[in-house]
Amino acid sequence: MTPLTLFEFQILDWFVQTLHHEMLDKAAPVVSYLGDRGWIWLLITALFFIRKSSRRVSITILLALAFSYITANLILKPLVARVRPCDINTAYRLLIDPPTDFSFPSGHTQAAFAAASAINHKYKLLGGAALLLATCIGFSRLYLYVHFVGDVLAGAVIGYLLGSIADTLITEIRYRRYSQHRRKKKPSRP
Repeated sequence: MTPLTLFEFQILDWFVQTLHHEMLDKAAPVVSYLGDRGWIWLLITALFFIRKSSRRVSITILLALAFSYITANLILKPLVARVRPCDINTAYRLLIDPPTDFSFPSGHTQAAFAAASAINHKYKLLGGAALLLATCIGFSRLYLYVHFVGDVLAGAVIGYLLGSIADTLITEIRYRRYSQHRRKKKPSRP
């Protein structure tokens, strides 16, 4: 075990022992479930898509979630191949079924912050609520002992950046389409 992993275990064990409470034992699995397969973010995306004025945000969220899935599940997790804390310290009683993939980065946290970032770029108040939900999802992954602190922090940072990149791309595409449309409408002079 590396010194970094030992240090992260100390933080994680302190975190879980200090915050241990019966109410959190019930709430953490529910909050974590909200992040499973990004379903809560897909539901939010569908709600944004209903109104024509917010469809751009729904497309941005979908793009951010796609970026997050590719980055976390297809690239970083297999590349880093970090074993989860619950697989190393098997004495800890899990409150959920143990995940079967690798630990770094936290996919739940990364997807949550990617979607929340996409929302936050357009709607600050809703974005703030989404960022709070994303933070709670990341917290739940620590409380449930399925991620190290570094996994969750990396997931939050990478996810927020991916949401920002998705927003920038959608904004650029929209600007280019608008510019092309305006050029076509402009009457030519003899």
